[in-house]
Amino acid sequence: MELYIIRHGQSANNALDDDSKRTYDPLLTDLGKQQAQHVANYLMDSAQRDSRLSPGGGASISNESQSFGITHLYCSAMHRALETAAPIARVLHVKPEIWIDIHEQGGMYLEQAGTHVGYPGRTRTEIQSEFPDYVLPETITDKGWYDMARGYETIYEGAGRAIKVARELRRRAAEEASDTRIAIVTHGTFIDLLLKALLGQLPNRQFFFAHYNTGITRLDFDRDVFVVRYVNRIEHLPVDLIT
Repeated sequence: MELYIIRHGQSANNALDDDSKRTYDPLLTDLGKQQAQHVANYLMDSAQRDSRLSPGGGASISNESQSFGITHLYCSAMHRALETAAPIARVLHVKPEIWIDIHEQGGMYLEQAGTHVGYPGRTRTEIQSEFPDYVLPETITDKGWYDMARGYETIYEGAGRAIKVARELRRRAAEEASDTRIAIVTHGTFIDLLLKALLGQLPNRQFFFAHYNTGITRLDFDRDVFVVRYVNRIEHLPVDLIT
C-alpha cells in the first residue's frame, strides 16, 4: 500500500500577520487554490511518480507502466482541505471521502477573551451543496461535524487521534490489496502527529515534521513494515507559490 499525505493549500489564516484575525474555518487564498491545482496536476502525471523500492534491500524496481493511480482520496471536513481535494479529485477521477479524524489539531475553535470557543463546522447540507460529489460519513449532520462543547483540542488529544488514524492505516496495509494507493489531504500539525504516531515517536514536541502548503509525504507499506520514501516534497510548486 502506498500512502500520500498532502497538506492543504494556503488558507486565509496561513496568510495572516496577526493571529487575532483568524477565523475558525478559513477558505483557501487565491494562491492556495493555485497550489491545489499544481499538486493535482503533479499527481495526474505518471512521469512524476517514483519507481518502486524493495522493502528489504531498498533497491529500485522499475515499472514503465506505473502511474500514481490513487485509489482512495480522503480529506478532513475543514474547508481548506475540502477545497484542496477538489482539483485532485477532478483530475484523478476519484471521489473524495471525508475522514473526520484527520482534521487539524485544535479543532474548530477561536480564542475569545482568553477562552476557547468551539464551533460545529460546516453542516451536511452546506458541504453537499458546495461539494456534491464528496462522500460524507453519517456522523456529519445538519448540526455540523465537530463537538463544539470540546472547544480546543489539546496537543495530547490530537496525538491520541493520530494514533487511531495510524492504526487504521496499518490495518488497511495488512488487509487490503498491495496496489492500494491512498492520498489524504490534511493539516500541518496533524501531519506531524501522524508521522510520529506511525514512527512510534509520541509523545514528542522536541522536533517537528514541517510541511509547506501542498507538500507531499509518501510512505510505502509492506504489511507491517513501511518505507519513508520522501517528506514534504514540493517540486510541483513554482518558487513564487511556496508558502
